[in-house]
Amino acid sequence: MKRLLSHQRLSAPFRRFVRCEEGGGGVIEFVVMLPLIMFLFMASAEAGIYTARQILLDRAVDLTMRDLGLGNIPNPNHDTIKADICANVPALPECNDNIRVELLPISTTTWNMPTASATCIDRGSAVQPALSFNPGAPNELMLVRVCVVQDAMFPGASIGKGLEEADGQEGYRLISVSAFVNQPT
Repeated sequence: MKRLLSHQRLSAPFRRFVRCEEGGGGVIEFVVMLPLIMFLFMASAEAGIYTARQILLDRAVDLTMRDLGLGNIPNPNHDTIKADICANVPALPECNDNIRVELLPISTTTWNMPTASATCIDRGSAVQPALSFNPGAPNELMLVRVCVVQDAMFPGASIGKGLEEADGQEGYRLISVSAFVNQPT
């Protein structure tokens, strides 16, 4: 008998809660607001990761181009420049597979700049367009354009859709442009 009374005493608040018709308003507000709050959280996280990756890519390109301009990279080619940039930015997953580097001399008499935007890798295509890679001569002004394709952190949420989409695989572009003058040897 004593056990039955304690069981009834413990279950009485639960039964009152189930029968109560006044507490549903808080649950409805929670159910309505939770998706909005989660979307804002995911959008903030995506924007933060995008911004951090962009800043780190810009820094890595500047460090690599400083070494290249000073002649600290012997026999520069596309692969060595890619590897050096990716070594300077650890926050880009699969950097070597998703990066394109374009290096062009700029004439200081005509100042003709390339008209097209930076070319990025298309992960959906087996063939990639050829890029110009010319390390330049001493005292020559050089323009470098780097494009890295990265996946969105929340690809199913379509939060990265507002970013410049690179391919049909929900990747977005990180583009860094820099210029330097090759130092005389």
